Amino acid sequence: MRLAIATLTAATLAACSQTADPEIPGPVMAQHGSQGILFVANKRGASLSRIDIANGEEMQRADTCENPHELTVSPDESMVMVACYSGTSVQVFAAQDLAFVSEIELGQNARVHSAIWLDDGRVVAGGEGRGSLFVIDGAGSPRPVVTEIGGDGPPFAPGAHLVAVDNTGQFAWGTIIPTGEVVRYDLGAKTEAVRRKVGEDIEAIALSPDGADLWVSSNSAYIAYRLDPETLETREEVPTGNVPIRLAMHPSGDFMVSSNFGGGDLSVIDTATGDLVRTIPVSGSSDAVQVTLVFSEDGDRLYAAETAADSIAEIDFASGEVLRRLPTGPGGDGLAVVD
Repeated sequence: MRLAIATLTAATLAACSQTADPEIPGPVMAQHGSQGILFVANKRGASLSRIDIANGEEMQRADTCENPHELTVSPDESMVMVACYSGTSVQVFAAQDLAFVSEIELGQNARVHSAIWLDDGRVVAGGEGRGSLFVIDGAGSPRPVVTEIGGDGPPFAPGAHLVAVDNTGQFAWGTIIPTGEVVRYDLGAKTEAVRRKVGEDIEAIALSPDGADLWVSSNSAYIAYRLDPETLETREEVPTGNVPIRLAMHPSGDFMVSSNFGGGDLSVIDTATGDLVRTIPVSGSSDAVQVTLVFSEDGDRLYAAETAADSIAEIDFASGEVLRRLPTGPGGDGLAVVD
């Protein structure tokens, strides 16, 4: 089910409280008006959780490959895919009950960290260990077809850690952490189109809904870069909090939010002005190991994975209040929300 996008203005945000209680409360099961399903990849527990957001209860948990990371949900919301970061495959599960569907082998050293299931049914996945990008057709079918772009090894060069894809499904982008590069892939031509060094330790990536801006960030420089999606030239640099390990675009496109591993907080950037408009404390500490960040489909809620605490912080975006923490399996990290 898709909900209408709630657009927030800078004036509305300015009127909201700039701080929230940084203390980490225990799990709270009372409803906060939130609904939907939260899927969580538990990387220490080698498992996948399905959580009812309304009451915070874990409904199912399934065993997965070792060290699962990012998640992606099929367009019809019937399947969820797990990236096997320590292995050579991706795994597909039924979204309704986490029944195992299939495992798709991608080759030696694949080490897929992230994947995106496109509206046309294809999956785009970064082959970090092979220096490549995978395009999978028929991921939920008995005979998926895998196309690899790049990856002329062994020995393999480092490949895409996190990926983004435009709404047309024609182009994809990936971040190469060790080299600080961003790569643009032409999916139609099945080639690497542009590669550019942006900074150091470039990991997080997000594309604006209209495809006009590509955002990436540096874990060591604490900067979010607004790039030209075609040329990958830097248009703007915006300071963030410490170690902005993930970026999440508000569904409206009005705000970019970084998940700051080093400070246990969030930096909110107004995409119209490029200004850092507020900081939202979550745990307030790097001890929580805050990593993955996703919005609910309506943009009202943010979910931040606190991997060391085995919990997901649910945050009201307008007020910046941490509403509660949802328990996960060991090392909850990869997230997907279905409203």
